[in-house]
Amino acid sequence: MKNYLNFETDVKKLEEELDQLKDPYNQEGLSEVNTSKISKIQTEIDSKLKDIYSKLDSWQTTLVARHEDRPRAKFFIDNLFEEFISLSGDRFYGEDKAVISGFAKFNNKSVLVIGQEKGENLETRIERNFGMMRPEGYRKTIRLMKLADKFRIPIISLIDTPGAYPGVGAEERGQAEAIAKSIECCMELTVPTISIIIGEGGSGGAIALASSSRVLMLQNAIYSVISPEGCATILWRDPKKTLEASKAMKLTSIDLLQSNIIDEIIPEPNGGAHRDRDLVLDNVRNSLEKNLDFFLAMDKNEILNHRKNKFLSIGRNEGFTSHSALSENLSMKENIFDRLKIKFKEYNKIIYISSAVIILIFVGLIYL
Repeated sequence: MKNYLNFETDVKKLEEELDQLKDPYNQEGLSEVNTSKISKIQTEIDSKLKDIYSKLDSWQTTLVARHEDRPRAKFFIDNLFEEFISLSGDRFYGEDKAVISGFAKFNNKSVLVIGQEKGENLETRIERNFGMMRPEGYRKTIRLMKLADKFRIPIISLIDTPGAYPGVGAEERGQAEAIAKSIECCMELTVPTISIIIGEGGSGGAIALASSSRVLMLQNAIYSVISPEGCATILWRDPKKTLEASKAMKLTSIDLLQSNIIDEIIPEPNGGAHRDRDLVLDNVRNSLEKNLDFFLAMDKNEILNHRKNKFLSIGRNEGFTSHSALSENLSMKENIFDRLKIKFKEYNKIIYISSAVIILIFVGLIYL
């Protein structure tokens, strides 16, 4: 059974009519399939979807990002990667089923995959805690990210969560500290890290894993510091003002790309990712290949500096004031020892040869 959003009423009626036409055993008994009318209605459905989804407002985009049938992290892990080996536990407290993580192969190359999983039905959603991670989940991902960094393995994160779990138990076990440590770990990694926001990127629960070298986003996904309902409740004291809140928060992919908070938008089919999963899968695969290739020629210092400079530059070009007192060339500065180390690495062969020649000459002068 298909699930429809409140602004898809016309599409629902057309698709119900289409289903009846495709079924020759209708209420009137056996009848011929009217292919010309089926074709006409299908064209009308495609036109309606294109028209609706070309002018979605911020709140409607939020509803699409939360759609029940939207492909989840497990779908991408099962279909994008090979030889996936799931790893569990944080070695401190326990396992968090809101996040799936493990090593796999992508185009015959090893990668670490981290996916926030909401679940496909009520039973799995309860088991996965609706994608809301607890401290043990973040500590598990920190453990695996450090392991991947040690063995020079790229990291791919699939972000889909309304936020970190706000329960008493999670707070008692250090939820805020775990999120902060996860962000710190992401920023210190010397391997390429790519985050893809596939649905709902909510609050610190998403940022904890999305502090990456490249942040990609599906066209109808959202990424925000708080949910529109939470923002409306705090600012307007009215949870019904979700449209105003979602507009003010600039949470859509287009808004975030314009602000340089994300690096790329991955297109979706008309009607959202749930209408053509194979197409979305191909688009994500192509984007991953391109972005992983971007880092092939970089060494670990260049990867680290690229990520830090990316985040330091966010918000420097546009803001609420016309002039900023901060440096226009704000970037991560290297000290003299780091520069010498890099230069030494670039010219180590010349230095070794020159040193050997000087030593030979010196020894020759002593014994002559």
